[in-house]
Amino acid sequence: MKTSKRTMVFAMLILLSSFLYPFGSVGGGAASAAPAFAKGADISWVAGMEAQGMTWKDKKGVRRDVLQILRDDYQINSVRIRVWVNPDMKDYGSGYMNAEKAAELAQRAKKLGMSVMLTLHYSDSWADPGQQNKPYAWRNLTFTQLMDAVWSHTVYVMNTMKSKGVTPDWVQIGNETNNGMLWEDGKASVNMKNYAWLVNTGNNAVKSVSSSTKTIVHLANGDSGSTLAWNIGGLIDNGAQFDLIGFSLYPSPSNWQGKVNQTITNANDLIAKYGKGIVISEIGMEYNEPATSKAFITDIKTKVRSIAGGKGLGVFYWEPAATPGYNQGYNKGAWQADGKPTSALEGFIN
Repeated sequence: MKTSKRTMVFAMLILLSSFLYPFGSVGGGAASAAPAFAKGADISWVAGMEAQGMTWKDKKGVRRDVLQILRDDYQINSVRIRVWVNPDMKDYGSGYMNAEKAAELAQRAKKLGMSVMLTLHYSDSWADPGQQNKPYAWRNLTFTQLMDAVWSHTVYVMNTMKSKGVTPDWVQIGNETNNGMLWEDGKASVNMKNYAWLVNTGNNAVKSVSSSTKTIVHLANGDSGSTLAWNIGGLIDNGAQFDLIGFSLYPSPSNWQGKVNQTITNANDLIAKYGKGIVISEIGMEYNEPATSKAFITDIKTKVRSIAGGKGLGVFYWEPAATPGYNQGYNKGAWQADGKPTSALEGFIN
């Protein structure tokens, strides 16, 4: 986009939203105190699995609420829940989690005393490094209209949560946005400034409802220092406002130790440069490697918790409630086909 009146208008829109909502709107909710260190699980598949008639057992074979098992048996104190704009509500595995369904699940977790992280995909389906597709309803919007849509959707999700008595402790502005979001407009390699403005819009929308909720920019490949530096540096150079940096890390049973160490090095480098806290938003390992997975969880939990200055804020396991092969072959859950958990999540204990 050329430097023009349009550029100036876009910049003024972002500045105006920051001015109008610097501390949240009048009467805006506030997140309850997040745990000093989040031991978390993404539970987004749980509602759909339950709708399909699935249940879970604890390690003794007793059928119980899976959220209670996570909390009471494995010290999980936080949950992560994704939100899509207009998903296919008939597809329990891939779709299903619109704002209303996500709020119902968040309410269940909150009633158990768990903190809540939202992941706003700004898509009707999966958003990740390989695809950042606009919601179908947003596909023909101008960039100004796209920012308006991001604002409106974010506020709607936050207020839907609020209607269920939930004020999220954290909200991700996008999911694994290694090359930006809402392509092509917000593709970072094409227009880093647009990407930064979209992050700003989401951040300011969250703060307009809850000034204390922490916003996160979440990137895949926590062990890739060059990607992290390029993305986060580009955002900050273009004026993006957000609170925390999130990583994903999915090592193999043979290389996890080196990848954890590199991820911690990258975290320390970003903290030294930008002073932002780090949360590991996603980890996972094959369900049939439970001993190695437990060691991996224990190690990354310990090292993130030990980051200097208390800047390591938590670790979240992605979809531990998944049984082998769920949703077209996902095998990095932490439950077995017999309904009992593996030993992997014991890595979160203590």
